[in-house]
Amino acid sequence: MKNIAIVGAGYVGLSLGVLLAKYNNVRFLENDNFKIDEINKKSSYLKDEELELMIKSKNLMISATDDKQVAYANNDFIVLCLPTDFNPDINAFDTSIIERELGYIADNNITSPVYIKSTVPVGFTERMRVKFKNINLYFSPEFLREGRSIHDNLYPSRVIVGGNDENCIGFSRLLQEIALKAPKIIFMSSSEAESVKLFANTYLAMRVSFFNELDTFSKIKSLNARHIIEGVCEDDRIGNFYNNPSFGYGGYCLPKDSQQLISHFDNVPSELIKNIHKSNITRKQFIVDEVLASNVRTIGIYGLTMKAGSDNFRDAAIIDIAKALNAKNHTVYIYEPLLLDASFEGLNVVANYDYFISKVEVVIANRLDHKIELCGKRILTADLFGNG
Repeated sequence: MKNIAIVGAGYVGLSLGVLLAKYNNVRFLENDNFKIDEINKKSSYLKDEELELMIKSKNLMISATDDKQVAYANNDFIVLCLPTDFNPDINAFDTSIIERELGYIADNNITSPVYIKSTVPVGFTERMRVKFKNINLYFSPEFLREGRSIHDNLYPSRVIVGGNDENCIGFSRLLQEIALKAPKIIFMSSSEAESVKLFANTYLAMRVSFFNELDTFSKIKSLNARHIIEGVCEDDRIGNFYNNPSFGYGGYCLPKDSQQLISHFDNVPSELIKNIHKSNITRKQFIVDEVLASNVRTIGIYGLTMKAGSDNFRDAAIIDIAKALNAKNHTVYIYEPLLLDASFEGLNVVANYDYFISKVEVVIANRLDHKIELCGKRILTADLFGNG
């Protein structure tokens, strides 16, 4: 049994820590008192059914604290799962929270190897190794889907570790132990591992944009997008997945990771990578124009979450669409059960579904469900397959 400190109990940290706690003693370092209390009560504050069930297990060796001395004492591994978001002012991720934590570790001569699970710019880990020479520092990307964090840790597509020494081998074994399917272990340089994360998510953003542009093409040409997608995706080289059109990509990872990768292409010959973000903006504007052309005045936004079973609507495309329509002096109502306030970013929020339906002429829904399909109002959606 190992002692492991997980710094940051967000989506990545909590799911990883809960699984590691089946065989190890895991302490979370967190500054949010609500999260600390929930973890110490063995309760999940995140909407993830598998995670909620797992954390309730009486056999898990987990605790949470905001005391750094307690959290960092006598660990075999330290894993940083801190949030990084893209800052357009500096055209890069804001990594200050990671750098502060590394500064604390260095200043207190903490010798446990440190593994960054946060998404960072290419070259960040190498720069931190130069800056903090007394830290054994490594990078290991995570590949988790929303609402499937436990499943994706149990059945990982691969485990990548930036480095190839005994510490890296030990960390890869730690991740192997919690997996029900033996993953492929790949060792590479930290900068290469950082690149894998950014390129993987940018490819997914590109794929979303590809099928969204296919859908736009079909609408303008009066073609059936579903038929075209089904025909295209029967090709095994393309595959029948990640192909349901939407209003645009959003969420925790794709927007920020693709923007970070684009920023690395400043001096690299490129057309495709640099235009993925632009394609997403164009798609959202096409949806706005489509609504405006319908000459309706009262518009309902049904749900803000990115996908079924998720509580995430960070950077959701439908929010940008709602704001754009509101700016055109249309009356916009939002129905989202996860919102408790009467307004959201200047938009009206309606808690009662029947009242919401009675107030609007058209409903915009990123994803369909049985409830909204029976509403009796015109529905504008990009959802062709109803698969979340």
